Amino acid sequence: MTDPLTRWRELAGAAVLLDGFHALKHALRFGAEVPVAVTTDRRAALALAEELAGDVREALDALLTEVPGAVYASLVPRPHPTGVAALAVRPSREANLRALGGIPRTAPVVVLDNPRNLGNAGAVIRLAAGFGVAGVVTTGTLDPWHPTVVRGGAGLHFATAVERLGVDELPAGPLFALDPEGEDIRGTKLPDDAVLAFGSERTGLSAGLRARADHLLRLPMRPQVSSYNLATSVAMTLYHWSAGQGAPPAR
Repeated sequence: MTDPLTRWRELAGAAVLLDGFHALKHALRFGAEVPVAVTTDRRAALALAEELAGDVREALDALLTEVPGAVYASLVPRPHPTGVAALAVRPSREANLRALGGIPRTAPVVVLDNPRNLGNAGAVIRLAAGFGVAGVVTTGTLDPWHPTVVRGGAGLHFATAVERLGVDELPAGPLFALDPEGEDIRGTKLPDDAVLAFGSERTGLSAGLRARADHLLRLPMRPQVSSYNLATSVAMTLYHWSAGQGAPPAR
């Protein structure tokens, strides 16, 4: 059996870093393949699982290897307060494209057009997973699987399809782009197969994406307030979509 630290070093270049207990918990819940996981305190990590995530405690018990704090710190760029880290296999591009391109869709795709802030991108992916969207697409140079994005998304990349595409490669569906010059979103019902596009934090929508949009929409905003945070804008838009779907099913 391969030593966990040797296995870690073999996989680190291509695997997804799951930084912290909650990222590992979510990845396991949504079917990620996790070949190796370490912790500075195995008993504490399993107690946390017992308290917050009983559904994955057994998997964590089989997976976690306790290592000294100095060893753990050498494996991660920024130690997490929970002292837990793992490596997961990144879903294939082909699998993500199938999920994004599936028609008919029962939930929108979110597009972040040339985003610049890694933490904002992670927060959007966490939101998208919570709303059950079909996927999150980024355009531009930002890698949506960067460790900082995965940390911000709390491992919920595995709950939705996350991929980087060109503007000319976006999934099919009516493209609704958020823009200050658009129509008030409150007058529009967003369809389930919508592609919802949001511009970068500084420069807004790129010319290419704006030209491709079927509809421009704006969020309600008090005069003289310049903008909302990107994740806030996505949350407001997804809530507007979900509110138009009727009452949720009884549980």
